[in-house]
Amino acid sequence: MNRRHFFTTAAAFACAPQLRAAEHDLVIHGGRVIDPGRKIDALLDVAVRGGRIAAVRAGISASSAAQAIDARGQIVVPGLVDIHLHARDAQLAPPEILSTGVTTMVDAGSRGADNVDQLIDIARNAPNRMRILLNIARLGNNPGGRGEFLDSLEPADVAKARAAIQKHRQWIVGIKARLSRGVSAERDLDVLRRAVQAAGPLPIMIHIGDTNSPLPQVLALLRKGDIVTHMYAPTQHGIMDANGQVLPEVRLARRRGVRFDFGNGLNEHWSWEVAESGLKQGFPPDTITSDLVYQAGADQVFDLPTVLSKFLQMGMPLSQVLACATSSAAATFRDLSSYGSLRPGAPADISVLELTQGNFEFVDNYKGKRLGTQKLVARAVVAGGKRVA
Repeated sequence: MNRRHFFTTAAAFACAPQLRAAEHDLVIHGGRVIDPGRKIDALLDVAVRGGRIAAVRAGISASSAAQAIDARGQIVVPGLVDIHLHARDAQLAPPEILSTGVTTMVDAGSRGADNVDQLIDIARNAPNRMRILLNIARLGNNPGGRGEFLDSLEPADVAKARAAIQKHRQWIVGIKARLSRGVSAERDLDVLRRAVQAAGPLPIMIHIGDTNSPLPQVLALLRKGDIVTHMYAPTQHGIMDANGQVLPEVRLARRRGVRFDFGNGLNEHWSWEVAESGLKQGFPPDTITSDLVYQAGADQVFDLPTVLSKFLQMGMPLSQVLACATSSAAATFRDLSSYGSLRPGAPADISVLELTQGNFEFVDNYKGKRLGTQKLVARAVVAGGKRVA
């Protein structure tokens, strides 16, 4: 072997490890992995390959992957799932929502059968997974307009809603009905009946707070899997009686499978007093959601991790809080049931959060303030197996 051949051969052997394909596409190493649906809370590594979770265990080498994320001192969770927000406005961009750790989101009633195509265009181009609750009102929750106002039952068109669902079933996962007095007036039960008819086997989400009818009458029409949002609204006909006790009909509804969603939002949807009372009485939310709109990005809500942090301030355990925005949220809709988990083989949607320490001010819908010492902040996001810039 001559000198030139020797050095050429040696260089080839030296480069061999780099020439071999990496075992994994991505490894997130050194983090505290919390996978609520699988009851995992431990220092582990997460490996991703081909857009799927390849392994969750200790000792996965960062060098085994083409890319690595150092998660030491941080929390690694399934990609957050926000089943109640409004992505109807170009100003509230899905990429910005994704950057806060939300890899799956559901627009809750921004559009109805007559204009749902506007939302589908947003969903089709979103970098995160977006699905839609079709508003039973044909024009949906249309800011500045009267599209959702049901001055008669004519806008709650069951046939049009069914046709829209059939045409766009890939995107539509259920029906939304706002039953507040300012929208449905005294027709709330009739509107709800129409929503149930339109939904068929799909779930419906109802907006409560200041309904015309007492909540027990509303709950009697709901089915297993249907969702009550704004569960801690302090307005008339909420989940509590005049003495501040959770209504027995509310507990019965949960036992038969009706789900209860938080829905932060901006206007009269919750107060600290009602939320804290509900938690103390053993009635926590099944899902914690932002009800994010453009204005809420700079007031009260900000993002889903901030909303989750409010429940930490109220003493809810971290794993339970995270379950409400991962495994429990994904289980709400059959279409999303494969998400919200880090089990091997699951889609590789992952959020890396930091539980920051300090003094933080949190606000309810009535400008009530609470000080907390912990706040969740998204530090890295993986969607479909790829790290988001």
